[in-house]
Amino acid sequence: MRKALIKLNTQLAGWLTQDEYGYHFRYDASYLTSQQARPISLTLPLQEAAFTSNVLFPFFDGLIPEGWLLEIVEKNWKLNPRDRMGLLLTCCKDCIGAVSVEEVKEEEG
Repeated sequence: MRKALIKLNTQLAGWLTQDEYGYHFRYDASYLTSQQARPISLTLPLQEAAFTSNVLFPFFDGLIPEGWLLEIVEKNWKLNPRDRMGLLLTCCKDCIGAVSVEEVKEEEG
């Protein structure tokens, strides 16, 4: 399973995960009760229940670079263009705009 912390500006907004069942996005409980809470996307409205999809949510997929910049990313980091979560975790740590993505590494036991 791969996991990413999703921030809106500098505030933790939620968690994006990928597992054998697809992609899941869930807003953080403390974010939902915050006075500043607002959806990260119109397609991901504020709610307690997790969103689930077989493909990466279009909002997050839209953060991934395209064209010549994507080609540079694929060659330099040797990433598969079909690994959308891998591209998101590698390229979207410091996106243009208010949303940022930070990979959460699982603790090795």
